[in-house]
Amino acid sequence: MLTKQQALQRLKADIQLRGLSKHTHESYMIRVRKFLEFCNRPIEELDEMDVRQYLVSLIAGNRLSPITVNSYSAAIRFFFAVTLNRTMNYLQIPRYKAPKELPEILTRDEVAQLITASSYNIKHEAFILLGYGSGLRVSEVASLKAEDIDSESMRVLVRGGKGKKDRYTILSERTLIVLRNYWRKYRPKSPEGYLFPGVKNIGHITNSGISFAFNTILRKTNIKKKRISFHSLRHGFATHLLEDGHSILQIKEMLGHSSLSSTSIYLRLANTTANVTSPADKISEKFEDCAI
Repeated sequence: MLTKQQALQRLKADIQLRGLSKHTHESYMIRVRKFLEFCNRPIEELDEMDVRQYLVSLIAGNRLSPITVNSYSAAIRFFFAVTLNRTMNYLQIPRYKAPKELPEILTRDEVAQLITASSYNIKHEAFILLGYGSGLRVSEVASLKAEDIDSESMRVLVRGGKGKKDRYTILSERTLIVLRNYWRKYRPKSPEGYLFPGVKNIGHITNSGISFAFNTILRKTNIKKKRISFHSLRHGFATHLLEDGHSILQIKEMLGHSSLSSTSIYLRLANTTANVTSPADKISEKFEDCAI
């Protein structure tokens, strides 16, 4: 009989053998452990009904978002399919449908407010400009190394982004100036070469550290939108590039999306009606002729 501890050790090995990210590793281990504690019965007896009951308990009272519930479901499915090598009827474990809400987009004026509000701290200004000027995720800004900034080609190398994929994105002239001023002021001493070292130069700054700085900057502006986070800078980067006429394929590569469908959301966010004349207006003269 497989004990809970043995099952979790096997799960850990399965995750490591597939080279999944640190975040996925931590997420799967925590979620499967909670599932096993909830069921509290022999692992060999667990089935779809146990999974259903657990997911329903997470949904009850709207305690967790659909995305979070589905992350629990994904971890448990992996556990059954890979670790336990057992087939399940996944029709009995549907994904929790999430509402299709579009993210709130910062206007160019609002981005300008953020940059202005951050200019009193050169490090924070660098955060904002890397997020908006290069479309970086918060984790990608945190783990940047000095050698990743290519001032000759005006590119930023993003190492091991989402899905452990390397990619290049653009580097703005303004960002480069701010990064050079930041370097001269702080002289980062990270042994690993991180651009933004962590406390006592151990590792790099945390995602929460950058998010805290962003929220502090946001409070200094007149921006009243509720669903704004550091990731909103990345949304603004893509949306504004699209409005400026750049190819969605170019934007896809700079964002590091594996599928064009992920990038296509910005087609709904961009102001694609600018400078477009409605066909109703083009036939207005015909209506006037008919009236006569």
